[in-house]
Amino acid sequence: MKITSPEFPKSKSNKTNIIKTDYSETDNIQSYPISKQAQEVEREVDVMEQMDNYREFIRERIFYYECYGNERSREREDVDELVELIVEVMLQPDNSTVRIAGMDKPAAVVKSRFMKLEQSHIEYVLFCLHRNTTKVGNIKAYLLTTIYNVTMTISNYYQAEVNHDMYGGG
Repeated sequence: MKITSPEFPKSKSNKTNIIKTDYSETDNIQSYPISKQAQEVEREVDVMEQMDNYREFIRERIFYYECYGNERSREREDVDELVELIVEVMLQPDNSTVRIAGMDKPAAVVKSRFMKLEQSHIEYVLFCLHRNTTKVGNIKAYLLTTIYNVTMTISNYYQAEVNHDMYGGG
């Protein structure tokens, strides 16, 4: 018996003598979806943390826990709405604008005013809101304007009330 080597047929090639083995091109599959999702979650956590920080800051400034207690009441619900509205504005970029009394004000200016709010200001806003008998078409705009103006008008309002009570009759 004769042992012979099997014959291998010549493969069909691209008829070049150049063999590129330095690198191989493969589809670069990048893992963006995981990275983007992680970044989005991180941004959401940052925003939520910012919201919580502003909410707590405002509550401390207005003596929220001392003045409005732990039980649910209509007054506490009203204050919660004001606090959330303030927090919403505080999250605006400084270079944006907020509409106050029909005019666009720089968000940084509005935020600065909101950072000065105290418990007496919130009481005044609630008082004005409950005393108002005219129809308010846009309650959010009304509240933003009232909150924005409260730090400038509260003293004059109470002085006018005293003057009315002392000298105006009634």
